[in-house]
Amino acid sequence: MKDTDGYMTEDGRQIGGVLMEMKNITLRFGGVVAIQDISFDVREGEIRAIIGPNGAGKSSMLNVISGFYHPQEGEVWYKGERRPAMKPYEVARLGVARTFQNIALFEGMSVLDNVMTGRLTHMHAGIGAQALWWGTARDEEIANRRKVEEVIDFLEIQHIRKTPVGTLPYGLKKRVELARALAAQPSILLLDEPMAGMNVEEKEDMSRFILDVNDEFGTTIALIEHDMGVVMDISDRVVVMDYGKKIGDGTPEEVRSNQDVIDAYLGVAH
Repeated sequence: MKDTDGYMTEDGRQIGGVLMEMKNITLRFGGVVAIQDISFDVREGEIRAIIGPNGAGKSSMLNVISGFYHPQEGEVWYKGERRPAMKPYEVARLGVARTFQNIALFEGMSVLDNVMTGRLTHMHAGIGAQALWWGTARDEEIANRRKVEEVIDFLEIQHIRKTPVGTLPYGLKKRVELARALAAQPSILLLDEPMAGMNVEEKEDMSRFILDVNDEFGTTIALIEHDMGVVMDISDRVVVMDYGKKIGDGTPEEVRSNQDVIDAYLGVAH
């Protein structure tokens, strides 16, 4: 049962209180309203899906959460405090990491070096110390490399750790991007269509890793995904958008039986 402190899932997992809350968010681009007065929350430890047809405003909402877009109306609350307008790197420092709909990796760099970039928010030594690889900078890099190697092992990409990313197949690139985001040790992980373009086997692998990240690290996850089978299988709660408006919000079962959602997105009752 849900309450102000959280709720218990059907599989016995305890979901905590509200970690992030979107309050009456409205985002416009000139005369185009991408998001219209939408409110929803993301609770600590849950997997929260955002679904809807193409053009519904899902990626725009993720961009609001991660600081790429600033809404004209509404507020973003994080860990019980109203978040002011912030740049993406400032949001990242708060503990928000993300992947992108279109893979955004450094193609000429190795898998290891790409994943290391996810540790930037944990690097504090000055440029001079880093160039000399001395003292705090050396200790810092050793600690960061240790964490990166743990992530690489966790996502089972040890065999490609020194491989240039540009030579990898699409499914592995998606996994490397997940590794880079996970290396930041985020409180909330934003995944923008993590399974787009994947075959069935790759989707099964990615679903397993997402569930493992949530279970073993306790990472809160908000994801956009078009594969309804995946959404219904791995999500704790689902918010549904259509033409910039929220038309549904609840458990997968509640959303699946919502007539507005069926008419706008699912097409048929399942």
